[in-house]
Amino acid sequence: MKRIIKSMEDKYLNTSLDMVRRTFTDYENAQEAELVVNLIKEIRSMDTYIPDLELIMVNDEDEVIGYAMFSRFHLGGKYSEELLVLTPVAVKIELQRQHISKEIIEYGFEKAKQMGFSAVIVEGNPQNYRSRGFQTSADFGITAGKSVGLPAPECLMVKELAAGSLDRIQGVVEYTDYKSLR
Repeated sequence: MKRIIKSMEDKYLNTSLDMVRRTFTDYENAQEAELVVNLIKEIRSMDTYIPDLELIMVNDEDEVIGYAMFSRFHLGGKYSEELLVLTPVAVKIELQRQHISKEIIEYGFEKAKQMGFSAVIVEGNPQNYRSRGFQTSADFGITAGKSVGLPAPECLMVKELAAGSLDRIQGVVEYTDYKSLR
């Protein structure tokens, strides 16, 4: 099966949301799926949205089989020109464990680096992200604020895209800019 990674195009806006909804419904539940879909729609309407970093993978039939969104992020109003958040990531359930998310995320890292971004934050299961080079963000002075409900501090992670960038990026992660996460 041929797999192509590309930036979002208008013709995939709704089909990508449908795939994300099905994936999160199967993996979590319908309520979580709607929260994630609403978050995508919200980010698309914000000035933090970067169309070139809303990524999809399609198969031979031009069907969306993978999704990842990188968008600008700030810590206390700072670093939005160099810091990204990776959320959400989804792969069609029956195609998981085939390195689809790995390929999309690594493609996103390269594209983000070319665009001048120097670090990426992600919240999730460390087992899913450590192999992509993410490390516990608290080790670098980036901590979860009150609006971030983590099961454990290790679930908030950061990856350096430019050497030494995490020596100067520090602060508290808050989700107060996102209505869908309140």
